[in-house]
Amino acid sequence: MEARSHISAGGRGQIAALCGLLVLAACGTPIMEQASRDVAKDAVNDVVAQQFPGVNAAPYTDCIIDAATGEELVTLAQYALTQNSSGATSAVLQIAQRPQARNCIAQNALTSLL
Repeated sequence: MEARSHISAGGRGQIAALCGLLVLAACGTPIMEQASRDVAKDAVNDVVAQQFPGVNAAPYTDCIIDAATGEELVTLAQYALTQNSSGATSAVLQIAQRPQARNCIAQNALTSLL
């Protein structure tokens, strides 16, 4: 009997990307960290845009990404790839409360006002 896949082509692509990210994460290499950062930025940008509509999310996203641990970057990347917006929102808001992130966000907010 032939098994049929109920996963769309786009879903298979996301699964493949997630598997690749997990393999890189297991290696613990700088390549993994950069790949995680790049994909995690998508999740963080979405959360910042949702929480602060009309604001340029990029500077705030960078603050949150810089304050995240390597493990959190992988988790955020997984949220981005699986489109888990509630998990991403929770993680982003938690990271954004850290002193490093808060100081960076405040500085960027002040700079954008000037």
